[in-house]
Amino acid sequence: MTPLAWLIAGMVVALAARALLVQLLVLKFRSDIRRLNKGDYRPLLAIYAEDAVLRFNEGAHRWSGAHRGKAAIERFLRDFTGAGLQGEIKALWIAGPLWALSFVARFDNRAAGPDGRQIYANRVAVVVRTRWGRILEHEDFYEDTARIEALDRTLRANGILPVVEAVAR
Repeated sequence: MTPLAWLIAGMVVALAARALLVQLLVLKFRSDIRRLNKGDYRPLLAIYAEDAVLRFNEGAHRWSGAHRGKAAIERFLRDFTGAGLQGEIKALWIAGPLWALSFVARFDNRAAGPDGRQIYANRVAVVVRTRWGRILEHEDFYEDTARIEALDRTLRANGILPVVEAVAR
């Protein structure tokens, strides 16, 4: 083979490997979200770095602010699952080298009340930065942040308290 043929073959292999990686990441995240929807946040938590930061919009609700470190992110995810929130990745865009990937996902979430009726729905843009396969930074941007506050008020009215308050009782 000529040097040009080797170059073209190498480029084809690299592009195919990158496309395969993207598909594997999509499958992994969708699997983690399915587990999260069943109340098991551990697979998702496992991919966060020990010093990761999850930023959530400020407001009068249990998820507000920056959650620094794996323990704080675990409390966040426990409150997410405790609230009965369900989510679905609608689209995922990935950029960067394999050792420092960034991605943006469209993530739709919803929750039902004790009677099964939907009490919450929102669309989210999730922005994540990784290093060697571990999430370092995670930030959520919501279509309507007032819905989150209304959900928290509804949860409290139904006796569903944030993890920190429930433990303090």
